[in-house]
Amino acid sequence: MTHYLDFEKPLAEIEGKAEELRAMARTNEEMDIEKEAAALDRKAADMLKDLYKTLTPWRKCQIARHPDRPHCKDYIEALFTEYTPMAGDRNFADDHAVMGGLARFNDRPVVVIGHEKGNDTQSRIAHNFGMARPEGYRKAIRLMEMADKFNLPVISLVDTPGAYPGRGAEERGQSEAIARSTEKCLQIRVPLVSVIIGEGGSGGAVAFATADRLAMLEHSVYSVISPEGCASILWKDAEKMREAAEALRLTAQDLTKLGVADQVIQEPLGGAHRDSDAAVTAVGEAIGSLLSDLDSISRKDLVKQRHSKYLKVGSRGLAA
Repeated sequence: MTHYLDFEKPLAEIEGKAEELRAMARTNEEMDIEKEAAALDRKAADMLKDLYKTLTPWRKCQIARHPDRPHCKDYIEALFTEYTPMAGDRNFADDHAVMGGLARFNDRPVVVIGHEKGNDTQSRIAHNFGMARPEGYRKAIRLMEMADKFNLPVISLVDTPGAYPGRGAEERGQSEAIARSTEKCLQIRVPLVSVIIGEGGSGGAVAFATADRLAMLEHSVYSVISPEGCASILWKDAEKMREAAEALRLTAQDLTKLGVADQVIQEPLGGAHRDSDAAVTAVGEAIGSLLSDLDSISRKDLVKQRHSKYLKVGSRGLAA
């Protein structure tokens, strides 16, 4: 069953009518409704183009959070072979919000790390909606250290509303774990490519995305805080999230202008959730291209260039 966003309700009505007609035809073979259904399909296609032609930042946030978008697990299953997951931080526990391990990408040994949100109620609870605890970031650090030791590129897939803010997480050093993971991203002497596949929320995303090359899906977002959280702080009203989304400059297009993101990966019309296979293929091609760009850089220069990149973040947009 298709999940429609608020601004897609007119589209839902048209596509729903077309499906009703076809359902009636299936129960009554004498009915010939193909012309009417095809006309509705054309109208729906035109409306979809119009809706996605000029999306506001808030609508992009809604698309980035769409429950049917492909998640980390989907990308790993489709793009990687011989995936061998690693569990636990060898300190406290295994955090199911973070998945990662050894794999092959285009037959090349790599380490892959990502946030997993889950795709139904049970799996979302199991994965804590993609909100990692300290042990998740420490697991990522463990994986990055292994990648550095064996000279394996690291690929991270970011999709989180932010790090888990619960009491237990704070007691176990949430902020320190995030900082250490971010630090490890800056230290490793191997190529690090990151893709924002949905939400890139706060330090929970930065901890995986401080990369040599950062790509963002066309309708993904990346921000220091959610629009609702920003609105609650600045205006004491979470309902002003639309204004906050505008001010935060959290879209892939804005962040490319600012020099935060290096590439925008085009999504299928209507968002990645409307054609998951095409979205996954586009991400795979982007990762392959970005890794190729980094292959000729020495391990020492990788670290230097990475540091320089993040010291300059924002200067491009300020100069403009």
